[in-house]
Amino acid sequence: MTRTRSAQRRVRDAARKARKLGVLLTQPQWRHGLRSSVAATIEHDALPLRDDLRTIVDVGANRGQFTLYALARFPSAQIIAFEPLPDARENMSRLFEGENRVEVVPYALGETEGEVVMHVSAREDSSSLLPVGEAQVSAFPGTDEVGTTSVEVRTLDSVLADRELKQPALLKVDVQGFELPVLRGAEQSLRLFDQILIEASFVELYEGQALFPDVSHCIEAHDFHLVSGNISSHDQSGRWLQGDFLYERG
Repeated sequence: MTRTRSAQRRVRDAARKARKLGVLLTQPQWRHGLRSSVAATIEHDALPLRDDLRTIVDVGANRGQFTLYALARFPSAQIIAFEPLPDARENMSRLFEGENRVEVVPYALGETEGEVVMHVSAREDSSSLLPVGEAQVSAFPGTDEVGTTSVEVRTLDSVLADRELKQPALLKVDVQGFELPVLRGAEQSLRLFDQILIEASFVELYEGQALFPDVSHCIEAHDFHLVSGNISSHDQSGRWLQGDFLYERG
């Protein structure tokens, strides 16, 4: 039975990837991303993001998957993308070279500022400021921790202190378990955003991470409410592991 379920899952995954590729090939910017092995995160179309966004802050940009999606989806938006890992950031900078709507910023974000250790995963987009947990490796084979590196951490409050964000604005957070420190470092700047899109987990994939209830409570305490969500992964028993959640102000 387990083998059958595993085979069915592989078939579903292959079909999903084929459908996604078909959509990515319809848009010139997304095709450009594919040539650099970057697939735009078109799955976010399932969420009711505002069509009139003028500013997007992409925290945990990795190689630019969400930024690439947003460039085409929100043609009036300026995008500020944070990525502390040098290889991912350099790949992103090459991808968006000459694109004046994208600013790539070389920091991680957190609750305090300074130099901290980044735990590097064998799959770069699973790297985190928290140690990779056993549940992460079990659920997502090939994401083992393979090393560490030092990165600079800033707070979103300090980075945005001297900036004026065009409205409406979206904050997107995808930081592999470090969501709560990012939010706590944005106590003043959260008021600048109309929507928050955040990935959160239901099980501890990274050591010491806050889970969805605590992350959601923190956001709601700043006058946001949950409007939609998309469960992005399950374990073999069907238990929810993590998802993307969209909040709106008011």
